[in-house]
Amino acid sequence: MNTKPIIALDFPGEKEVMGFLGQFEENLFVKIGMELYMQEGPTIVRKVKEQGHDIFLDLKLHDIPNTVKSAMKGLAGLGVDLVNVHAAGGRMMMESALEGLEAGTPAGAKRAALIAVTQLTSTTEQRMHDEQKIALSLKESVLHYAQLTKQAGLHGVVCSVHEAQAIREACGDDFLRVTPGIRMLGGEAHDQQRIATPDGAKKDGSSLIVVGRAITGAVNPVKAYQEVCNLWEAN
Repeated sequence: MNTKPIIALDFPGEKEVMGFLGQFEENLFVKIGMELYMQEGPTIVRKVKEQGHDIFLDLKLHDIPNTVKSAMKGLAGLGVDLVNVHAAGGRMMMESALEGLEAGTPAGAKRAALIAVTQLTSTTEQRMHDEQKIALSLKESVLHYAQLTKQAGLHGVVCSVHEAQAIREACGDDFLRVTPGIRMLGGEAHDQQRIATPDGAKKDGSSLIVVGRAITGAVNPVKAYQEVCNLWEAN
């Protein structure tokens, strides 16, 4: 799988996405999340894919197993490279998602990798205790979800940098640890709670990093992206 830093295309619509991508002369690995997908639908996925970019479709599916299976079967035809569900949906739901992805992938095409969200990087341990009523530590909760995800046959998880090394030790180096919450040194945390720099993420066991506003909000996005790449590839 492409190991370039993933750029989060958290834009309101197609015009902004195409304007942003038009600044780059290379193929990128980008994330299309709920904000953009809900505005533009599958069309934006196809248009970005036609430009040769790899895509992480970040919709975090979480529903009863049969519904997720059917939804994933439909998404499989879009030709994305990485897609996800919520691990909290349970092992049966994750297995069903994988079945749907397999069934919906066109003959001869490469099936997308499937990963599961453990705990959002906006979640603190206190919020998890108070609102989710999970008595475990945040790290224990994330590790439990990661192991459940591996048992379901998925390719990896979305986690914070702070749990990545423990997940690698428990689930193996081939098990993906995709980490959002990446900021440049001195950058704002915004709504993220568990954050790290690109080089810190690499040292702490991340397989892939997702970077948003540090690149998309920069005065010179191309230069900012290259700085992120340099830090990510330095270790």
